[in-house]
Amino acid sequence: MSEYGFWSLVPPLLAIFLALRTKQVFLSLSIGIWLGWIILNNGNPLAGTMDTLAAFVQVFADPGNTRTIIFTLLVGSLIALIQRSGGVEGFIQWVSRRLEKSTNTTKSRTMIQLYASLTGMIIFVESNISILTVGTLYRPIFDKMKIPREKLAYLADSSSAPSCIIFPFNAWGAFIMGLLAAQGFDSPFSLLFGSLIYNFYPFLAIGLVLYIILSGKDFGPMRKAEHRAQTEGKVIADGATPMISDEIAMIEPKSTHNLKAFNMTIPIVVMIAMMPTMLIYTGWDDNNTTPLFQRVFTAIGNGSGSTSVLYSVTLAILTCMGLYSAQRIMKIKEMIDLSIQGMSGMVSLALLMVFAFTIGALCKELGTGLYIAHATEAWLSPKFVPAIVFVTSCFIAFSTGTSWGTFAIMISIAVPMAQSMDSNVSMAIAAAIGGGVFGDHCSPISDTTIISSMASASDHIDHVNTQLPYALVAGGATFILYMIMGSVS
Repeated sequence: MSEYGFWSLVPPLLAIFLALRTKQVFLSLSIGIWLGWIILNNGNPLAGTMDTLAAFVQVFADPGNTRTIIFTLLVGSLIALIQRSGGVEGFIQWVSRRLEKSTNTTKSRTMIQLYASLTGMIIFVESNISILTVGTLYRPIFDKMKIPREKLAYLADSSSAPSCIIFPFNAWGAFIMGLLAAQGFDSPFSLLFGSLIYNFYPFLAIGLVLYIILSGKDFGPMRKAEHRAQTEGKVIADGATPMISDEIAMIEPKSTHNLKAFNMTIPIVVMIAMMPTMLIYTGWDDNNTTPLFQRVFTAIGNGSGSTSVLYSVTLAILTCMGLYSAQRIMKIKEMIDLSIQGMSGMVSLALLMVFAFTIGALCKELGTGLYIAHATEAWLSPKFVPAIVFVTSCFIAFSTGTSWGTFAIMISIAVPMAQSMDSNVSMAIAAAIGGGVFGDHCSPISDTTIISSMASASDHIDHVNTQLPYALVAGGATFILYMIMGSVS
């Protein structure tokens, strides 16, 4: 257990509370990080302040963090290029022509939200690519149809990570199987798939997305956002701060003549297609003599997600430049200048990623996740194991902002706990995984949540506030199911 005990919880929870309360995300995270380093320095504020500054610098010592931050900046370049080419306007016109066949405005709104959600579910190879694709493709159309950006952020967020777990032929599945193999299981593949029937949260989260879209019965802050968008025509609230600067979110096409949807869709398809290709490339082992399918799957699991995302976005940008040069839409110098302009519009988001990585490293240093996990062990009953594992995983992921970190902590605890207490091991594994996804959805310091706000150009805290009630409904139902299943198994 963490030597800092309850104090290991205070910095992340204080930062999250202040961010939700004040909407001053950077200030809130700064206070939480600063307090954490004071705790690590036994109450010495001077040493804590110096280590806080050093912690921000240390973020860039991790190549994965640095690649993610660069990827964030490059996304701005990609968005700026496809907007300036007229590809976005062309795509809007293409979709609008198909929606015009329906004279029912409500039906059109429903259909476009279904398209966005299904797009997020289909691209289950990597959650960030899924979120980015949904946000980039559908934000202009959502804006035109007066659907709030909070709704787009919710649809992108709640269709990405759940689908990555439900269809685990990706780095998520490989990572979890690696954790299961470390627990001594001979067939982690079959165990992971066997646990899917107990992994209630991802299915309920996606089911709730479809219910909200088809019924139109929003609730909580999202209902107010929908009312604002439909009655006032405001896709974001007054005083909100979109995660993408208007400098790149509102770039006009260079020419309004001959707008072509493929100037947007081709670079996006390249980005999506290159993601699994790059995962295989970065994880390929020439010495692996297993059958081809297993070698490919192993390569995907061993591949670097951050490297693959960076390569994929870079190739999408190069595709844009080649495509637009061939059509003489823009010259190289203009595209380079536009790319830099796009990067500048993403600086605030890149900074937020730095803060999120910093507080994540702090939580690891304090042992926050381990403290929460071990604090629940002493009072567990076998029939309550799945439910308590789920709640614990939720809290760890919410506090630390990482689902993968939660998987690593909780699977190593849940498996031996379930085995020693003669509880259902598959259900305990599913509870640990589902809880990690739940917390990742809700936490304002999660990279998934941050990228959802960025891709939809939504205010970050507004996204968290509007998504939280939906996640709590699915999470509450999941907890009840685990209580029932645990009692009868």
